[in-house]
Amino acid sequence: MPNALGGEEAPEPIEPVTIDTIEAPGSRDGEVTLPAPDRPTFVDFFGTWCPPCAEQMPALAEAHDRIGDEVLFVSVTTEPVGDEVSEEEVVEWWRENDGDWLVAADVTAELASRFPIGNYPSARAIDASGRVRWATSGTHTTEEFVAGIERVVGDD
Repeated sequence: MPNALGGEEAPEPIEPVTIDTIEAPGSRDGEVTLPAPDRPTFVDFFGTWCPPCAEQMPALAEAHDRIGDEVLFVSVTTEPVGDEVSEEEVVEWWRENDGDWLVAADVTAELASRFPIGNYPSARAIDASGRVRWATSGTHTTEEFVAGIERVVGDD
């Protein structure tokens, strides 16, 4: 089945990566493994430097409110948090854009390297077996996010 980027879905499961989470509204300090073992996962890749990433936060928030309980819903920055951008700057961006779900930092880009991200923002819906079922870049509406996430809900 083609994905939103026009390519084919991942035929093989994505190898999970554990990355650090950030203490911010709706989030906690700790770690998260993505994709989640045995659970559908939605990953939004963003950057604090990315105006379209901020523009789509209301659509992500509404999608999270509607279907976020059915998947592990995570936004991930690939910025070098702790180096070029501070964790406090990420938290401030998160607050300013009304983020209220798990946010994490892929500072080594190990997770991002497993997906052909292209442009930002970029999102992936991954089924419980670790296969990408929906991949997209650019801004999207709530309905588009919900439809993408629904591809992996109940698919286990």
